[in-house]
Parts: sequence; C-alpha cells; structure tokens
Amino acid sequence: MDVWFKTELKNGNQLGLAPTHEEPLTKLMRKFIKSYKDLPVFPYQFQTKFRNETRAKSGILRTREFIMKDLYSFCRSHEELNDYYEKVKSAYVKIFDRLGIGAITYVTYSSGGTFSKFSHEFQTLCDYGEDIIYINDEKKIAVNRDIFQDDLIAEFGLTKDDFHENKAIEVGNIFKLGTKFSEAIGLYFNDENGNRNPVIMGSYGIGPARVMGAIVETNNDSNGIIWPKEVAPYRIHIISVGIDSVVQSESENLYALLTSKNIGVLWDDRMDINPGAKFADADLIGCPIKITVSSKNNEKNQYELKRRSESKSEFVSKENILVYLEREL
Repeated sequence: MDVWFKTELKNGNQLGLAPTHEEPLTKLMRKFIKSYKDLPVFPYQFQTKFRNETRAKSGILRTREFIMKDLYSFCRSHEELNDYYEKVKSAYVKIFDRLGIGAITYVTYSSGGTFSKFSHEFQTLCDYGEDIIYINDEKKIAVNRDIFQDDLIAEFGLTKDDFHENKAIEVGNIFKLGTKFSEAIGLYFNDENGNRNPVIMGSYGIGPARVMGAIVETNNDSNGIIWPKEVAPYRIHIISVGIDSVVQSESENLYALLTSKNIGVLWDDRMDINPGAKFADADLIGCPIKITVSSKNNEKNQYELKRRSESKSEFVSKENILVYLEREL
C-alpha cells in the first residue's frame, strides 16, 4: 500500500511528506562520511512522520501524523552492524522495562523485507492490539504471524504446537538495512587500503505516542488510567477534603515539601467540588499514589495514602511521609 502523502508543485514535480527518513539521512551523511575514520556513527532524531492511512483508528495507536524516535547506524562492516544491532536490542528492552511494560513486551521475529532475513519488533501484549504474534514462553521466543511457518520455527527446534497466539501492539522495531540505501544514494567510504566500500546501515525506531497508547491500553480499570510510576505525569495526587482553612494550609505545606524534593505532585485544591468528584477525577487521571488531607486525618497527625493499583488505603504519620514515599517511588 502506498502510504505517502503527495502533492504536485507548479513545475510538475511531486512533493511528499515522509513516512520515514532513511533516504534523507543517508544523503545527509554523505557530507560527513568519507573515510573509515569517520565510522561508525549513530545519528538520531525525534521527527514528525506522516502515513496516508486508509482509516486512522485506535486513538493514538494509528494516526496519520505522529512523532517517531529514529536512530540510524552507519558502519564499516556487517560484523560492526551486528554488534551495534544487538546493543540497540538490549537497550530497547531496558527502555520498555523502565516504561513499566517490559514484562508484557516481547522481542519478536518479523520479516526483514528486502534488507535481511529477519528484523525484530517489540510487541506489547494487548487485547486491543492489531498484530498477531505467537509466543513460546519456555524459550521466550515470539514470532510475528506474517513469518510464522514450519521451516522457520524448526530452526528453533520447535513446532507450531509449542506456541500460543496473542494480540499485541508494535511499540518499536529494528532493521538491518545493509547497503540498500548507501549504494542507491552513493554513501561510500575509503577503507584502510584506500578501497571504496558502501556503508553498512541499520535503522531503529520507537514511536513515543504509540508507546503511550500501549501503556494506557494495558494499565487501566473501569475508573480510568493506572499510570506506571516510571511514566506517570505526576507521582503524587494530593486531594484536599473540605473547605477547612487548616486542611488547605496542610495541603499546601505538603505540596511544597514534596516539590522541594523534586517529586512530581498534582494538588486538587478545588473548594467548590465535592470529595466524591475529586476521588473520581483522581482515578481517571491515574497518578500512582493518592494522598488525602482531611480534618479527621489532621487530628491524628497523619495522611491517608492509596495506591492507584490497589483497593485499600493506609495511613502514614506526617513525620514519616518522606521516608515512606522515597521508598515507594
């Protein structure tokens, strides 16, 4: 399917909004790569991409305009590319761990297209996912449906019966591009012996908005979002209950204390909203920890804390609140 947005200029030339940037990056690097001494090099960018989707859907999971993190590797040899490729693969695994979805995100064998036998996708398990992958839990192997065939999995020493089917959201991918773009666009380097060689390339991408959509789809309940603490817009949500001036003062002091420790805090200081509505809004927003400040809790010199992912609250003395939160966050 042609996914380019195209228009025609007055002189008859075509102009397109790029769905990806291998070509312009390769052309750009011709200005910087001449010798083996200039390699390897690994430029990256956060860039707007465009896809002329037939039907944009699934919220921010499939849109016609989006931000992509692109990373490109320019190497002297296939061995150098393979080494860097594995480093990026490991780095991506760590990224998704830190985003709070590592446990349900699989490094998945996928088609390498015209570039290589395989590429790798990073697929997050989700009932609303558009991709189908097959997983073998024992060997921690995942394969995209597009290449799930007997001769392939036989190389893993497995059969189709050894896998189970899951829906998933693709949140990243990595490709070995080889010399497809460098030869076509003229990106060459002179080696130690003065011989002219095409640069060996790789491409690595993560879609931040798509990742956010995957996080929300896999971390929620009937009341709203449950943000993993690693990526929550705020770690703490303070709720002031009542219009008591002491409650407002205590809330403000707590807010100042936590922000002074570089803890992200959202404070609901609305005085014209009832507590039930505040609690409902807090669940909808989904910050990891909710702290309720009330007259009753003030009398006992304590705060009521509730994790968004749990149903029960607990009470922490005001003196111990920082120690408690530093341990939790």
